Amino acid sequence: MTTTSERVSEPLQEASQRVSQSVFDGSRLRVVLLVDVYDGAQQQFLEAYEQLCNQVASVPGHVSDQLCQSIENPSQWLITSEWESAPPFLTWVNSEEHVRMVEPLHSCVRDTRSLRFHIVRETGGPAVDAAQGKRRLQASPRIGDGVIRHALTFTVKPGSEETVAKILSGYTSPEPRVDDTTRLCRTSLFMHGNRVVRAIEVRGDLLAALRHVARQPEVRAVEEAINPYLEQDRDLGDPESARVFFTRAALPAVHHVTAGEESPDAVRHALYYPAREGCGMRLAELLARQDEAAADDPHGPVLRSTIFQRDDVVVRLVDVRGGLDTDPGPVLGLTDRGQAAELTALLDGGALGADGSALRDGVPARLLTVSRMELVTDRRAPDA
Repeated sequence: MTTTSERVSEPLQEASQRVSQSVFDGSRLRVVLLVDVYDGAQQQFLEAYEQLCNQVASVPGHVSDQLCQSIENPSQWLITSEWESAPPFLTWVNSEEHVRMVEPLHSCVRDTRSLRFHIVRETGGPAVDAAQGKRRLQASPRIGDGVIRHALTFTVKPGSEETVAKILSGYTSPEPRVDDTTRLCRTSLFMHGNRVVRAIEVRGDLLAALRHVARQPEVRAVEEAINPYLEQDRDLGDPESARVFFTRAALPAVHHVTAGEESPDAVRHALYYPAREGCGMRLAELLARQDEAAADDPHGPVLRSTIFQRDDVVVRLVDVRGGLDTDPGPVLGLTDRGQAAELTALLDGGALGADGSALRDGVPARLLTVSRMELVTDRRAPDA
């Protein structure tokens, strides 16, 4: 018989396990897209999908897809696709090619929701069993912490950095409770030169949280106030303009790991790793491997690390105990000297404002100085 105290202790024991979420385990990916089509636009949507489908078939890493229509509501559609692994899908879905490719769908689609899953197990007949021998499945389920991490990044006009930082730091935090199941936990804003990164942590439904934040008057006022300083023009009153801007600004989390312990003295920092053209995913994967190894060190300075990546923009959010400069190697994600040389070779020194020797020599203290982002604001919800 299980006692009450035993039942209470079980989730606590699970929560204390090391958390590791990653797109880099090499297993196959299933993408599910829920689509709500305008009434009467079903044929237009089908024709746009067929054109898109022919283009997607040639994308590296794409395996197959299916289009399904609800038997209860003809306006509801489901698109599922299979990919060899997550990185090629993310490379494509975050590209300008994808932005252009899906444009014909916008006039006939009311709403969409995208879900991405690693395939852990698969059952079926002999054909499926044979295919499993050739296709990679996730070896074991990962242990999460119930928090979804996401970020947005954009650039502002050079010379406006101080003004933008002041605007972004002065807003009133929105109500953290979104609904009965969703809550905003933390929002952190950083800047590196004219690049802004806003990282958020959510429990529950990320899309619902983003929509909740976008509706808040204090948030809309801040967004309108920084509009004149953005390098990419946008009109928040135009749904298409806003959609394109936030699509390009999305900076997904591709890896997260914790050391499995907490520290009341932990301080959050952000580090910017601009990659050479076409090297962003490779750089993010290298950092992920380093962070996984560092998480095994109970005495290491990094308690949590989240890597965000889109195209050639890589940002690493770290919660550090002790001073930032105490042990700069692990803080930078450079725990292996051999791989440090590979990582620095992938960096775009010009975007960092670093000379060639700072990257070539790979001195952690120097790299920490040029990659460190300036904190604008870091706000946690009560009881988060």
